[in-house]
Amino acid sequence: MNLHQSSKAARLAVAASVLALGLFHPSAQASEQATTLTLEQVMADPDWIGNAPTNPYFSDDGQAIYYSQKIQGSPESQVWKLDLNTTQSSKVADKDSVTLDSGRGVINPAGTLKTFSSMGDIWVKYLSSGDLRQLTRTNDREVRPQFVGNNKVAYRVGHDFYAIDLNTGLIQQIADLELKKDPDEKKAEGYLETQQSRYFDYIQKQQKHAEIRKQSREDLLQAIEVDAPKSWYLGDKVDLHTLSLSPNGRYLLVGTYPKRKAKDKADNMPHFVTADGYVENEKVRALVGTVKPRNETLYLLDLSSGKKQTLSYDKLPMIKDDPLAEIKKKTAKRNKTEYKPRKGNRGLAVFDWIPNNGVSWADDSSKVAVMLYSDDNKDRWIAAIEPQNGTLKSWDHLRDEAWVNDWDFNDFGWLSDNQTLYFTSEKTGYSHLYLTQGKKAKALTKGAFIVNRVQESNDQKYLYYRANKKHPGVYEVYRVDLANNTSEAVTDLGGMNDYRLSNDGKKVVISHSTATRPVELFYKDLTADLASTKAQPLTNTISSQFSSIDWVQPEFIEVPSREADQPIYARLYKPQGFDANRAEKYPAVIFIHGAGYLQNAHQGWSGYFREFMFHTFLTRQGYVVLDMDFRASKGYGRDWRTAIYRQMGTPEVVDLMDGADWLANQANVERSKVGIYGGSYGGFLTFMALFTEPEAFAAGASLRPVTDWAHYNHGYTSNILNTPYIDPEAYEKSSPIEFAEGLNKPLLIAHGMVDDNVFFKDTVRLVQRLIELEKTQYFETAIYPIEPHGFTEPSSWLDEYKRIYYLFEEHLKGH
Repeated sequence: MNLHQSSKAARLAVAASVLALGLFHPSAQASEQATTLTLEQVMADPDWIGNAPTNPYFSDDGQAIYYSQKIQGSPESQVWKLDLNTTQSSKVADKDSVTLDSGRGVINPAGTLKTFSSMGDIWVKYLSSGDLRQLTRTNDREVRPQFVGNNKVAYRVGHDFYAIDLNTGLIQQIADLELKKDPDEKKAEGYLETQQSRYFDYIQKQQKHAEIRKQSREDLLQAIEVDAPKSWYLGDKVDLHTLSLSPNGRYLLVGTYPKRKAKDKADNMPHFVTADGYVENEKVRALVGTVKPRNETLYLLDLSSGKKQTLSYDKLPMIKDDPLAEIKKKTAKRNKTEYKPRKGNRGLAVFDWIPNNGVSWADDSSKVAVMLYSDDNKDRWIAAIEPQNGTLKSWDHLRDEAWVNDWDFNDFGWLSDNQTLYFTSEKTGYSHLYLTQGKKAKALTKGAFIVNRVQESNDQKYLYYRANKKHPGVYEVYRVDLANNTSEAVTDLGGMNDYRLSNDGKKVVISHSTATRPVELFYKDLTADLASTKAQPLTNTISSQFSSIDWVQPEFIEVPSREADQPIYARLYKPQGFDANRAEKYPAVIFIHGAGYLQNAHQGWSGYFREFMFHTFLTRQGYVVLDMDFRASKGYGRDWRTAIYRQMGTPEVVDLMDGADWLANQANVERSKVGIYGGSYGGFLTFMALFTEPEAFAAGASLRPVTDWAHYNHGYTSNILNTPYIDPEAYEKSSPIEFAEGLNKPLLIAHGMVDDNVFFKDTVRLVQRLIELEKTQYFETAIYPIEPHGFTEPSSWLDEYKRIYYLFEEHLKGH
């Protein structure tokens, strides 16, 4: 079909019919809003939906819940306090919100005090009285407070550590880290230095006096009992990465990276719409393969004895292996170069993307555990160090021939016995919860489901966690009794649930949502019988306008896969009055979610809420809509996640075709009238489907799309495709620009020009390729000069989705 020959007239006809139906009419009356749904409404500022509560946490006495809520018409949020006795919420004044810990406070071992950081200053709260005490008020940023014992608070300023004695008010620097050479380090004297001191009494006298002054100062400090911190010189060719102080304040775990001689080469992004009318250029991220992997050196500093120990990785299992050796050999043969085996240990670093920043100390400071990832992301070690002997020993090792999951399932920490470590791992193919004391790990959960969000209760009896046991798309809260290792359900709400425990572990606040209703807060008493006690609703923040609309409740279906041994889970949206036996078959649209590793066919409120509303809009225009969790998606186990290793865009397209076939066989859809659309990873897959299987779909819209993986970021891309230098074949097999010649169906390409995630140049390069391939009749582009990866302006959302709708109306209905 020649898109350009027919598109203008067809779109004018579509627009006229749409306006006649009132689908875009901006002045719809309130009484009509219960039945009429317009694209203007769907793509409006989402404040109209109602702003859901976020970041809920209990007050220290457990009698109230604090939460945040976006302010209507503002980017700022308001903190609210919900009284559990009355279930009434009240605003927290701005001046009072400064003294809230936002749920991030740390309680001392005696349970009497809490410390937290607010606006760069350190505070202490006396839990029995509720009194507050501000410990610092400076222009520096004092952060990450922790207790050393019961009456001393340690905190960080930059990479230095200080402590305040709560009884005396004395502020003491407890660690002074210097990124420079040790000035006292004796250098090997050359001939000239030796000659000078041998020839001249003056030189000998100066050297002797310097030694006397140094010793005198040390003697004086010792005599007056000033516990001055030792300066730790780490060298002038490193940057700091890991810093973690033990609970007793004696040990400091420090990790350094070699300083880069030059920063990773940054790309450029111009801003055309600016305040002064001049084009502004912004430096943005580097490209995959141009980032030098970081190799972290770990030190254990004994702040009491002054001893520094360098921790050795030599005994970590498989540390010297090269999982990419065979690929490197193949690439060397392809390039007609010599294969050079990797020597020595692989580089690794502390994994700091998790709440504990990859370090967990036992409460008694007898052990510290660190999570380490290899630079090729094929191995993860949870290693323990006993400060007394300074040896690093692997307590758990996970090898994945594709890549270790660095997005989720990295929970770990010590139980209160100071001997047992809990952690999550995908070692069985699904993330499960384990306990170990350094030998064989014991599984606390098992089955075809995933476990995450692990937390020990303050009474030390339970480990709480979240899991999708009932259905891959339903996440409930559970707890395992550490006395007998049995699990029980804490919630039975369906949909999506997350949780936060009270300080005493007797109550839980639940963030609950369903497919058609955003997040609301629920409460449950954990001291009652869990099976018979229902969670109680606390908030109702959804607007009456949103509630008045008859949103389509998606069906949660299983699409059989021609290749995988498990089904493809999906959401199915049907038009009202759907007739499975209607003579005229339905047109259909398949939505393709972004990120790749993301779950959207779950039964909770979707982050793609505009698309959810758009799908209801499409059903009102007579479309069937399918939203699939293709292979690569989250929530279905390790094999589902890694099916795309070295072949992005191949298994997923097969899954999309299985979805289209299912629609034709089970939902009375005309197989030749199935369109596809999606953004980011979904935009990439739209390209791959239209380019590599051009007869499978009738039309597609590709939004903010990746067109060439060699131009995406390092962290994400190197996991799945390695790097272009090591594995060029994987990039050529996975990049749409390699297959553009296959396009023969209508395609809309839409992209924001200030997208610092997937650069606008991805679209520019593909468009140039399509121009050179003379594909003019098949594609159109829409550019958005002020939009980043996630659009911010309702007018841009509306323009983009009108174009998507026009595309489908023209090519799936044939208007």
